[in-house]
Amino acid sequence: MGVVLPFDKNNNEAQASIDPLLKLVAGGMERVNEAILVRAQSHVDMIPELAHHLINSGGKRLRPMLTIAAAQLCDYEGDAHIKLATAVEFMHTATLLHDDVVDESDLRRGKKTARLIWGNQASVLVGDYLLGQAFKMMVETGSLESLAILSHASSVIAEGEVLQLAASKDTATTEDAYMKVIEAKTAALFAAAAEVGAVVAEKPQEQCQALASYGRNLGIAFQLVDDALDYSGSEAETGKAVGDDFREGKITLPVVLSYRRGDDEERKFWKRCLEKGEQDDADLKKAISLMNRHGAIDDTKDRARHYGTIARDAMAIFPDSDHKQALLDVVGFCISRVF
Repeated sequence: MGVVLPFDKNNNEAQASIDPLLKLVAGGMERVNEAILVRAQSHVDMIPELAHHLINSGGKRLRPMLTIAAAQLCDYEGDAHIKLATAVEFMHTATLLHDDVVDESDLRRGKKTARLIWGNQASVLVGDYLLGQAFKMMVETGSLESLAILSHASSVIAEGEVLQLAASKDTATTEDAYMKVIEAKTAALFAAAAEVGAVVAEKPQEQCQALASYGRNLGIAFQLVDDALDYSGSEAETGKAVGDDFREGKITLPVVLSYRRGDDEERKFWKRCLEKGEQDDADLKKAISLMNRHGAIDDTKDRARHYGTIARDAMAIFPDSDHKQALLDVVGFCISRVF
């Protein structure tokens, strides 16, 4: 992983908004929301109850919006992108259900997690059900290439989960190793969501790859921003209490940088808190203090902006349009959350 130099915040980034994208995809997303309600149905009552608990918990549904926006950018006129976008959302929802079980999380977007209400077993099994529904919709589109892209993303996400589990509470995790985790866990679905919009429109490989690159680097930036927000944001911004990653012993980039840059005494602190799980009420404040001392939060933000720039550059091959500008604005919107 190369060194990322800090740079001044772009004024366009400060003014970026997701509103233009929301307006452009409103019609498509209304159809996606309808499809979500239909496809989450089952004669087993617990399945729609649990699925709707998470689906209706207030997420922006950015990933399926990328699919809709990419298809519209590529002048697609069919209906397959609706099923693909719904499949993307179900894949994401299933991942959240599984994540909360693995992480033993109690809150998701400020609400009780499904595992806390229905239990771990139900959460895992309903997640599996949603994955099954997602693959059914992929097949129904008749696009073998889209199926290949999204099924590959599903495998990569699972690999990322295992990678994260292996690195859990391991303060020896390097930045390179951590980046591999978020490239798999988060960026893979962003990349696939954007790419299939061009694939279903049967656009040239250059455009498909450009949208995949846009999505991948947006996903990396998005996750790095989340990492920074866990130590510098608020519950209103993140949907979870500040410091949840710390309390759960998660090794994220601010921790990796602070541990590497600290002295022996500081490393003992990180090992006690994260590897051994021995924390007291004052430890989160000290962790944030160490991060600020070593510039770990600011450097995490700078890395996010670096990947955001790559995402923007990937879109350069497309002619100017409202959809292109809206997708560029999304990058600035995601990054501006930490400023």
